Amino acid sequence: MRADRLMAIVLLLQQREQVTAADVARELEVSERTARRDLDALAMAGVPVYSMQGRGGGWRLVGGARTDLSGLTASEARALFLVAGPASAATPAVKAALRKLVRALPEPFRVQAAAAASSLVMDPQRWGSSRVEHRPPRFLDELQDAVIRGVQVRLGYVDGKGAETERTVHPLGIVAKGPSWYLVANTEAGRRTFRIDRVSSADPTDDPVHRPEDFDLAESWREIADEVDRRRTPLEIQALCAPDGMYLLRMMLGGRLQVGGSRTDGRIEVVIRGYNEYALAGELAGLVEWLEVTGPPGVRDHLASIGNALVERYGDADRSR
Repeated sequence: MRADRLMAIVLLLQQREQVTAADVARELEVSERTARRDLDALAMAGVPVYSMQGRGGGWRLVGGARTDLSGLTASEARALFLVAGPASAATPAVKAALRKLVRALPEPFRVQAAAAASSLVMDPQRWGSSRVEHRPPRFLDELQDAVIRGVQVRLGYVDGKGAETERTVHPLGIVAKGPSWYLVANTEAGRRTFRIDRVSSADPTDDPVHRPEDFDLAESWREIADEVDRRRTPLEIQALCAPDGMYLLRMMLGGRLQVGGSRTDGRIEVVIRGYNEYALAGELAGLVEWLEVTGPPGVRDHLASIGNALVERYGDADRSR
């Protein structure tokens, strides 16, 4: 996992005065290309590493080799934890390593470093098919900083209809969903999610965030995403899928697929969400070899109609040549 490698590279740099991409590749058992990409990622995130070109060159930590993490500034420590500890991606081993790294930091940096490690969730499944810029939105850094420091923000926001509002929010976390970025925050009206590319202004205050003691960003985002998915795809159909077709079904449907138990004949019970009956029938018609839709009846009727239309159009194709 990449988070493990990033932390291992920093610790390797702590122990040695200088390393090359080949050294990193050999130590971590990855390709040199992967090692260079990881070193570049650390540098771009603000971790104090730099490269020396030419013969005898390599990668070093600014200030020379360290035996602990006390050579990092507060912002540099936060940068390390941001790239190494997204809440949704961290394995138990990574979380344990992060706890050890926190204990190695100077006292003033520990709280913010720990906050950085849990301030971001990565959700690779995008909503919809619209093209979104991969460039980070304008106010991402300011909002990330407010989450980590635990301060309220006066937020200007333009909704989907173009109406602009301003309110004070309590930032709780940042989510990267596909190419889009979201802020999860508490407001006077309750917990809300804001698309960061629609934020028109972000002015941090000195007032502390009121953060629920039991708040977990990853769990909160799962609840938010599930609710959005239910609104976007209100229809559910039931079906039975042959084991050989499950890979294709998962690849096509992503989070819209819910997998149940197996029948005695080996077929697997599934629930599939979609927008309407006809659209779902068209999407699933090509899976007839593996999939049997059992309900609702309207989807089965649309599938039969699509099948009849295909036979009528192509059934006598050989005779018409």
